[in-house]
Amino acid sequence: MQRRHLLAAALALPGAGRAQAPIVIKFSHVVAPDTPKGKAALRFKALAEARTGGRVRVEVYPDSQLYKDKEEMEALQLGSVQMLAPSLAKFGPLGVKEFEVFDLPFLFKDTEAFRAVTDGPLGAELLRRLEAKGIKGLAYWDNGFQIMSANRPLRQVSDFKGLKMRIQSSKVLDAQMRALGAIPQVMAFSELRQALQTGLVDGTEGVPSNFLTQKIHELQKHMTLSNHGHLAYAVIVNKKFWDGLPADVRTALDGALKEATTYANAIASTENEAALASIRASGRTRMHTLTPAELEAWREALMPVHQEMTSRLGQATITAAYRAAGFVAPSR
Repeated sequence: MQRRHLLAAALALPGAGRAQAPIVIKFSHVVAPDTPKGKAALRFKALAEARTGGRVRVEVYPDSQLYKDKEEMEALQLGSVQMLAPSLAKFGPLGVKEFEVFDLPFLFKDTEAFRAVTDGPLGAELLRRLEAKGIKGLAYWDNGFQIMSANRPLRQVSDFKGLKMRIQSSKVLDAQMRALGAIPQVMAFSELRQALQTGLVDGTEGVPSNFLTQKIHELQKHMTLSNHGHLAYAVIVNKKFWDGLPADVRTALDGALKEATTYANAIASTENEAALASIRASGRTRMHTLTPAELEAWREALMPVHQEMTSRLGQATITAAYRAAGFVAPSR
């Protein structure tokens, strides 16, 4: 009789007689599952669930299924989602405008120059600045160099005149398009394809993997391999959620994310090269490679943006980025 009462009391305790519910991490992003970011998010999910023995369940929501560009950051701060991987341009509107240093045109001569910034003191410091916003920055995911697209060739700077070009919400990107003579249009990534279809915008910048998966090449007759900018993401979590995790779970997730980051950065270049080859093979878009003279004209038009943005980004931030990237500013 006594044993029966003890058993009944034990079963009445919260959680008794059933497995503990897993910790759920909702991971939202705005691009397709078969992009470098999409694949890295799925890799993180698999690693996180395996390394925590099922104590964590990661739910990945791609293609703006939950939130659009402007909405997702607020959702993270409110705890409606736990993890995001927004592009670095998204942190300016949040109040950490120094992240827009990554948008400076022609700052990075190659991928190694970009990684020297993200993997160095400046990259770490920028992630730390997110903590005041209730956000914990965990890693940078690369997605390679940006190209331009439109329905007319973009070779000369004058070719941009009057074009409505979609950009992310970045003052640096706004200044970049204006320096080229274009009219910048801030727009959520999920709205871009329809905007191109309806003529709301005339063109955009982006990386080949996003152009292919969103079928942008079906709507744009010309693409210029300008490599003028670089697209990357910061993997971030709600700080209160992250700090509240059991220490062993957090350690396991850290390890899973490190491995997913190595994977993301390893596939970025090859994925974009493959996407570019597929776009070429489609025959729907003509690719343009700038001549040295044309490229120099683009640089001359865009270098003033660096000086113009000094007051916004701070000279110390720009100098640190220049030093890490090995960038030499023009003397004039």
